[in-house]
Amino acid sequence: MSGDIQNLDQQRCGYVAIVGRPNVGKSTLLNHVLKQKICITSRKPQTTRHQQLGIKTEGANQIIFVDTPGIHASQKKVLNRYMNQEARSALHDVDVIVFVVEALKWQEEDDLVVRLLKDVENPIILAINKIDRVESKQRLLPFIEKASSKLAFKEVVPLSALNADNLDVLEKLICSNLPTKKHIFSEDEITDRSSRFLCAEIIREKIIRQLGDELPYELTVEIERFEADEKIVHIDALILVDRDSQKSIVIGQQGQRLKSIGSQARIDIEVLLEQKVMLKLWVKVKAGWADSERALKSLSQFKDHNLY
Repeated sequence: MSGDIQNLDQQRCGYVAIVGRPNVGKSTLLNHVLKQKICITSRKPQTTRHQQLGIKTEGANQIIFVDTPGIHASQKKVLNRYMNQEARSALHDVDVIVFVVEALKWQEEDDLVVRLLKDVENPIILAINKIDRVESKQRLLPFIEKASSKLAFKEVVPLSALNADNLDVLEKLICSNLPTKKHIFSEDEITDRSSRFLCAEIIREKIIRQLGDELPYELTVEIERFEADEKIVHIDALILVDRDSQKSIVIGQQGQRLKSIGSQARIDIEVLLEQKVMLKLWVKVKAGWADSERALKSLSQFKDHNLY
């Protein structure tokens, strides 16, 4: 009994918000730290829309990461304002913040994040990502110095999320700043999201990756059917777009684009669920959904738990 009590006394556990402007590699960072894909990624900014927990338990340490949408200056649409609110709300009641920026590419939206972090009292770690893309490391040093001067950062870590370079250093720094506290989640849990939510996100990722600049990011995926038996999981998904022209783009000539999206999504979903999947996709026009408060509220219906 005394050994168990001592073990609990040594446990560290806390919430860690990953914040930054769009497309700096926040979701890639989380996926590589967890060594499992739970967040969709693409080169298109604003791919992430929701706060999502990624849980890593190793020994006495449990880090509960909060992946957030990229903070951006434009708030013209309700969808933009929704994503900014999701990101800002993650700054409260967390134990550590990891602020991710891209090496050699400090932008106006990075300064926006700095302004949001000025009143934060908890430790902030500056993660300078994508250093693998910097050919001359001599150019990196002045950038690190300038970025470090923007705020009183607890630590500064140059890294490459894609190549997993220096992620171990980042993890050690995070753990050293976590409170001594009993673990909240069991060892085998890696996210707070349901399988339905993760499947919808995988489908949305394949659409974004295949269509690139052909289609704005104002589309969403709703799972209408999710039924599993001993041999197969049946999933019916509805892809919502804003206009008829967008529907044609997603479907493609003779339905080939939609078929390709479904095929790629099914492969990843089968890996996620570790089971055979029968996936059916439909596309529906729902004009103005990205500007609808009611529609945006429905995006959060997939959340299984309150974050804090």
